[in-house]
Amino acid sequence: MNPWLLLLLLVLSSLNPSSSASNSISVKQPLSGTQKLISDGGKFALGFFKPGKPDYYYIGIWFNKISKQYPVWVASRDTPVTDPTTTQLKISADGNLVLSNRSNPNIWSTNIRANSTSSTTTTTTLAVLLDTGNLVVRDVSNPNIALWQSFDHPTDTWLPGGKLGHNKVTGVSQQLTSWKSKEDPSSGLYRMELDPEGSTSQLSIKWNNSREYWTSGTWNGQIFSRMPEMTQRQKVNFYFGYVNDTTENYFTYSIKGSFISRTILDVSGQIQHQTWLFDSQEWTLIWSQPAQPCDVYSLCGPYGSCDQNVKPYCKCLRGFSEKSPTNWDLGDRSGGCARNTQLQCSRNSSEYGPADQKDKFYAMSDTGLPDPPPISVQAGSASDCEQACLNSCSCTAYSYGASAGCSVWYGDLLDLKEHASTGGGSTLFLRLAASEIIDMSPKTNKGAVIRAVTGGAAGCLIFLVVVLVLIWRRRRGTAGKSKAVEGGLLAFRYSDLQRATNNFSEKLGGGAFGSVFKGILPDSNAAIAVKKLEGLRQGEKQFRTEVSTIGTVQHVNLVRLYGFCSHGTEKLLVYEYMPNGSLDAHLFQDGGAGATTVPDWTTRYQIALGTARGLAYLHEQCRECIIHCDIKPENVLLDACMAPKVADFGLAKLLGRDFSRVLTSMRGTIGYLAPEWIAGVAITARADVYSYGMMLFEIISGKRNSDQQGDGEIKIGFFPILAATRLMEGEDAMMSLLDPRLKGEADAEEVTRACKVACWCIQDNEHSRPSMGQVVQILEGVVEVNMPPMPRTLQLLADNMGNINSL
Repeated sequence: MNPWLLLLLLVLSSLNPSSSASNSISVKQPLSGTQKLISDGGKFALGFFKPGKPDYYYIGIWFNKISKQYPVWVASRDTPVTDPTTTQLKISADGNLVLSNRSNPNIWSTNIRANSTSSTTTTTTLAVLLDTGNLVVRDVSNPNIALWQSFDHPTDTWLPGGKLGHNKVTGVSQQLTSWKSKEDPSSGLYRMELDPEGSTSQLSIKWNNSREYWTSGTWNGQIFSRMPEMTQRQKVNFYFGYVNDTTENYFTYSIKGSFISRTILDVSGQIQHQTWLFDSQEWTLIWSQPAQPCDVYSLCGPYGSCDQNVKPYCKCLRGFSEKSPTNWDLGDRSGGCARNTQLQCSRNSSEYGPADQKDKFYAMSDTGLPDPPPISVQAGSASDCEQACLNSCSCTAYSYGASAGCSVWYGDLLDLKEHASTGGGSTLFLRLAASEIIDMSPKTNKGAVIRAVTGGAAGCLIFLVVVLVLIWRRRRGTAGKSKAVEGGLLAFRYSDLQRATNNFSEKLGGGAFGSVFKGILPDSNAAIAVKKLEGLRQGEKQFRTEVSTIGTVQHVNLVRLYGFCSHGTEKLLVYEYMPNGSLDAHLFQDGGAGATTVPDWTTRYQIALGTARGLAYLHEQCRECIIHCDIKPENVLLDACMAPKVADFGLAKLLGRDFSRVLTSMRGTIGYLAPEWIAGVAITARADVYSYGMMLFEIISGKRNSDQQGDGEIKIGFFPILAATRLMEGEDAMMSLLDPRLKGEADAEEVTRACKVACWCIQDNEHSRPSMGQVVQILEGVVEVNMPPMPRTLQLLADNMGNINSL
């Protein structure tokens, strides 16, 4: 190329800064309109974005390598602009980064002089977007000093490397504040911060900056006391750190690996850590606190109730409707619900009006009593308590018990939880207008009978018209897409799943419950796993009931159920897709071309702990105990971060599985089945504990418990016998049990602990086995574990097999 032409092109490119994306804003290079900054590594972008339907724009930072726009920081969250083309983000004359337009020259500013202790002149500043997602304002003459940075002023997202804490010199605090709704970045009701007082600092989340409903527990130098799972996360993918010195105290974290993740204070009031899955193009939840959504204070707003067992969790109380349906659907339920019919206060005294026009009360059983706290009233009976509430126009509910007496509530009711019997649920009597209470008593009024007959005939006619319209639409093939039904699950059409799975052509695996196929949902390009159930004996109604129950069970270590399909004799379940497949594919490799990387010890320990947590949730935290009945490596799936998720829970009950079917899944000498399966006695959750122990041995050794080798004669080895024998020899012998492919690279204390737990889990007597909750505590290091005895069954097998060292 002509050197003069090359020089001309270089000069022109320098005069046109928008010709290529920059990572900085200077005095001569402001940002406006569709312009954006891109960090050097391309991970983050900064510019104007519009989150919702109203024509409001904000300056924000988002992940640049994700197809959808997910802001991680917003500069002017409470002061949006309507025209980004006439608004500039620029370096002002005093060196601040400022958002301005003609009508308002200071919409937002970094206020460096107010917040900085540096005496550096700020007239030559530069704003740079880093590859960490941090926007930093520096002085050109001293770029090593950050005059201001977005990490010191987070909004709802906490990125790796960011801080939550307090600067003791400047007084600036780092705290997370939720968005108001999914489409409104303005400040919401939930705030998370680090309590700066004393040496026992802890994270806490508050509602409306007043009501604290979750804390992390105190920091002990390594973890927060109420977050023991941090121990394993630090060893696998996460590093947590706490700093408390003369200038600041803060909590921070970092992540190993190149995957995209975020910690966000969601509009739901939960702090959630999520990782982006490129295969399904969506976020997957790694952990959340509070673990139960209904533990978030006033999640459903005034006169809204939260039910942990159904989705969506929130609904309005009887006689109420969403005050703003649009905001409600977007997650902003701060407005709560409003009465459909106003109370008739003037009619409630006995001397006014007929009795059928007085306010009445609707009984809500198994309800967690609401806020604000009630007022005790002297009442000798339930009817006296009811009348005491009726006598006051501001009384909205009452509760009466023989021992608790009469309690009445005034004003809006907050933080109502349904089905709270396990937490001391009571019966709450909600005050409603008389017209909202349906009187089911028989009527003798002739006019009422005529109206009922006429209404019934009209109803039948309308029903007939609706049926005909639906039949007509179905025949035209426009019956609609998959619909949300029981518990928020989707009811898929069989033809849709055929198309999504390419007529069930890509089989992921199969087992006692059926075969699994990979699919792609055409409307979202999300990957799914479709299980075709086999051996189903239940009818349509019972099938839907059981599936609905499974759909309400959600935990970070359980595979999520999206929906189902019932098409004649075909019954299918639609799950989230696990990109790393099942655990057995990683443990039992033959080294062939399709072999995956052998998981290291820390990953294996994380998988063992996560699986235990999932089973503990099924056994101990669900409304009804769910026994899995088929715990084995094939039913532990791994997400993109190798986090474990238990699959096929609830299917044993759904399929009405019997003994003959169970016994066919026995593997090797004893497989994963507890002795009580063979004995024919009643099965409890401790049968899962036994299966978990057998699987834990396989996680340790990296091979099947029953290993067959052919060298002229068949030699059968049973690893649990060897492990139990090594335990009897002492803890120093435990490392010899480790998968040889790991070359001894493992925490000896964890290996010993895992071996002890596994041996306790496979005790012959189910009462000698720990619960899964105890297993979790032992693996977390919270509870010490004693040396287990040799199970009698293993001792008998060892005597019969002879030389166990030939394994």
